[in-house]
Amino acid sequence: MQSFQPPRRILMGPGPSDVSPRVLAALSRPTIGHLDPEFQGLMEEIKAALQRLFNAPDHACVPLPAPGTAGMEAAIMNLLEPGDRAVIAVNGAFGGRMADMAGRAGASVVTVDHDWGQPVDVARCEAALAEAPTKVFAFVHAETSTGARSDAGPLCAIARKHGALSIVDCVTSLGGIVVDVAGWDADVVYSGTQKCLSAPPGLSPIALSKRAQAAISGRKEKVRNWLLDFNLLMAYWGGDGGRTYHHTAPINALYGLHESLVAIFEEGQQAAIVRHARMHAALVAGIEAAGLSMLVAEQDRLPQLNTVRVPAGVDEAAVRTHVLKHWDLEIGAGLGPLKGQVWRIGLMGASATAWHVRLCLTALCEALTAQGYAADAKAALAAADAKLT
Repeated sequence: MQSFQPPRRILMGPGPSDVSPRVLAALSRPTIGHLDPEFQGLMEEIKAALQRLFNAPDHACVPLPAPGTAGMEAAIMNLLEPGDRAVIAVNGAFGGRMADMAGRAGASVVTVDHDWGQPVDVARCEAALAEAPTKVFAFVHAETSTGARSDAGPLCAIARKHGALSIVDCVTSLGGIVVDVAGWDADVVYSGTQKCLSAPPGLSPIALSKRAQAAISGRKEKVRNWLLDFNLLMAYWGGDGGRTYHHTAPINALYGLHESLVAIFEEGQQAAIVRHARMHAALVAGIEAAGLSMLVAEQDRLPQLNTVRVPAGVDEAAVRTHVLKHWDLEIGAGLGPLKGQVWRIGLMGASATAWHVRLCLTALCEALTAQGYAADAKAALAAADAKLT
């Protein structure tokens, strides 16, 4: 075996995003023990920073030792017991994954299905909640498979109205658009580090309300996932009366998360949100000037995850291969019913810069031209630059 030397890629797919140099540097700092007093101080800083980032001052906020999917699994498995009714809004791949997990938890699952690319419909979800007593209502705030944003506030409100606990997937939204856990009155909200926080994959920040914590502590059965059992996790992360060993924490990954949180607060949360919005506007202007179109309606688009329709006659996989080979640029393919029909272009965290926008438009136009599709790179760049000035 030889040491692995990864190629230098420009990550503009659905995740991971580019990791900032300062976070990479933080990852290389000396490893210390997961019960070391200095590390415990770092843990407390991370918890407080996550409360600030989520705007969840009354929630328990911790980073789970696995990717964003672990946040989903922790939310579902901790709240649901066999026989509980769960209403799940499905408007893309990750709503579907929620429903799958709820079924594995033994719940009676009712899905409210939407066309991919559409936001979650509040009225349809409320009708499903009104049909019978419901333990959990879950939905995706920022659907990574489509680039559609749903309005979390009204959706959490209907959960409260009907006595259900709300679960909100914010894997792609946290750090890129407003996430307001307190304002939404959400019960469980989870995210990932590899999107708009620009840290490597491998951690899932999660916030749990007092209502959710009470439901978990009052379960009739043990949580079916041992590693993500919140009762056990908080014996380590809670810190009350000392910390009990639960698992060996991913020390260096937590250094990286801490540094990414320092960076986003230095920039300012609102400034980061504005930056993502500006880069999105520039990219869309360039995409449209090149003769392409977006999947999601303008008012429902995520700035950090852009789904671009593949023109008729264009081999979408060949375009992705071209930009990776000639530009070291990664963009994403469509999932599910959108496979072969869209590209997913990420503008997340450190990948949300004017340089990234201009490079992506240049590379995409070149790849399209190579297939005989007339894509005017000069017009695309001029349209983008007009939004950036």
